[in-house]
Amino acid sequence: MLDEIKELKSEQEKLKAKLAKDSISDIDSQIYEVGGIKAIVLKVNDIEMNELRNLGDNLKQKVDNGAVVLASVSGSNVSLLAMAGDDAVAKGIHAGNIIKSIAGIVGGGGGGRPNMAQAGGKKSEETDKALEEAKNVIAAQLNK
Repeated sequence: MLDEIKELKSEQEKLKAKLAKDSISDIDSQIYEVGGIKAIVLKVNDIEMNELRNLGDNLKQKVDNGAVVLASVSGSNVSLLAMAGDDAVAKGIHAGNIIKSIAGIVGGGGGGRPNMAQAGGKKSEETDKALEEAKNVIAAQLNK
């Protein structure tokens, strides 16, 4: 039974990862450029933090190691993730500071390093506002 449970959990994780990738079908149209780097700020639904990190890694490659900010909404809970490639960090992007700036908007907290940070919150209705602020923070970090 334990082996069967492990196998089912593994299959479930694979399906969630596939669902996460499928949920962002037209991703290229959402990539934008600011301050000489490519960035993407995106909301997805019902993706747990592990899958969110995997999705962030994939998207970071799509934006040529630029900046990625993701928010996953599940009920009233929000998971936030910010990632920055080496080029973005060299130009002033700090994922930890992005997360600090937007986590409070969704009623949470978090932080991290210049290249990766995460947070959680309980105000899912404020997710769009937090993502708009993330765009502002990215632009401000690049205009120092």
